[in-house]
Amino acid sequence: DARNKYDEPIISHSGPSGGHSRSHCSHRGGTFRSHLPPSLTSRAWRTEEDPDVAPPKLKFIPRRTPGIQAPLNIGTHTPLDIFSCFFDAEVLSLLCSSTNKRAFRHLERGTKYQWMDITPEELKKFIGLLLYMGVMNLPKMTDYWRKQTIFEVPFPATVMPRDRFKSILSFFCISDSAEDVHNDLARGTEDYDLLHHVQPLFDMLRTRCMAVYHPRQHISVHERMVATKARLSLKQYMRDRAIKWGLKFFVLADNNGYTVDYQLYTGKSKSQGSVNGLSFDVVSSLVNKDYLGSGYIVYCDKFYTSPQLFRHLGQQGFGACGTYRQGRIGVPTSPENALTKRSPRGSIRWLRDGDLLFVKWMDTKEVSMCTNVHSVFTGETVLRWTKKADGTCEQVPIPRPTAVGEYNRYMGGVDTSDQLLKTNTAHRKMRRWYITVFQHMLDIAVTNSFIISKELSTIRGERPPTRQDFQEKLTSQLLGVALKTQPKGPASNHLPVPTSYGQSKSQRASLGRRQCVLCRRCTPWQCEECDMGLCMQLDRNCFRMYHTTNFVN
Repeated sequence: DARNKYDEPIISHSGPSGGHSRSHCSHRGGTFRSHLPPSLTSRAWRTEEDPDVAPPKLKFIPRRTPGIQAPLNIGTHTPLDIFSCFFDAEVLSLLCSSTNKRAFRHLERGTKYQWMDITPEELKKFIGLLLYMGVMNLPKMTDYWRKQTIFEVPFPATVMPRDRFKSILSFFCISDSAEDVHNDLARGTEDYDLLHHVQPLFDMLRTRCMAVYHPRQHISVHERMVATKARLSLKQYMRDRAIKWGLKFFVLADNNGYTVDYQLYTGKSKSQGSVNGLSFDVVSSLVNKDYLGSGYIVYCDKFYTSPQLFRHLGQQGFGACGTYRQGRIGVPTSPENALTKRSPRGSIRWLRDGDLLFVKWMDTKEVSMCTNVHSVFTGETVLRWTKKADGTCEQVPIPRPTAVGEYNRYMGGVDTSDQLLKTNTAHRKMRRWYITVFQHMLDIAVTNSFIISKELSTIRGERPPTRQDFQEKLTSQLLGVALKTQPKGPASNHLPVPTSYGQSKSQRASLGRRQCVLCRRCTPWQCEECDMGLCMQLDRNCFRMYHTTNFVN
């Protein structure tokens, strides 16, 4: 039901060629007339040959200089330095305190489990192992501690025992356990907070994402799905997505994929009805003038685009551009000179309603755009394959509206962010949904850190690292170990052998001993490679001392 999706009236359409059988719609049991001005229902659509008055150019006035902010914009920083701007001492202290409190409450209930309070340094190693598992992906977490098998991975056991890792994961918590109890008692009432278990980390990391980096002029708003099949009311279903079941995030991203701001969708609220609809509220809250400044251009898809939203953004000093769905209040419905299925490829139709431009373009199928910052057509063309009369194909240029080209160029910020998040992700299937949220917050911090590191490398004229290279370096620094290890050389022939080798049995006691080159005592042992006598006793091991201090392999 489109009304459930957009929370606003939908104009009904029918007819074989896009005509309209009626101009009213049902909404919450009532009937409303279309709010379109007469000009949009009676005026004929114009073509690209008709003159258009270009809107005034936006004056870009950001609150801060776009890009990386202090202190990261000065000096050289390691991956751990950048990541620590997101997971700093305050965040680590919160996670340690909450986890220790949860473990203590379980022990008070009589849970028979050995527990030692986790410290920030140990938590760093725990996070480092999660990132290590994102690179070295195995089916189960316990597989990283398997022994005596060809699939053994020896490194994790040198960082943390398996049982300790499992105990930290078992008691891991974000919120205060005592406050969780009070919140659970309010379940079913208006005082119940659905996001109580994740809100502390949620707010802290959100603030740090906005503080460390300021977006450039072109930004995009889109939704993101985090996979989970946990039994909770927050879970959403999106039929057309690769991840159909999960937690839905609304994300504001820069064009380079940096996650600037986000919201977790909690479902329809019965106590707080939205006057303007969900899509309006999401964009107007993410695109915050007090934080951003003015002159930004916001790109969004047909779920968010509406004339009401775009006019609101224009009043706030923002530009807006996006695809729209026919039937939303305020979009043109005039059938005169409109595109049809038989319209040739590259056909353009447009109408202006004040500061808004509605443009339609025929490509493989009809594309509908709305913008308040672009003109209709500036001469841009795009190549498309067409079939000639002789049956062969060739590429021919066709005109393309300005808004379509700009939309394709800048709308992919959230999609780029999603691709980077899925690379070596720390996400694993969990029963507790708030750990799934924590894993996603960790992925956001690592991905944003990678984008900052990439930009710093570009500024210094260095070759930027790949996503995997960055995560490997960050993992090694969190674990406190070197990323590269010394290669193992060929097997040494310096082995201890008896000095009586080759002597007859009767002569082994007298002729089968040699003088140790270090302690000068008689010894029945020698080095097979060096052909020197070397002691191997309980109180002295001259063989080992000689080969570790005086000999280089």
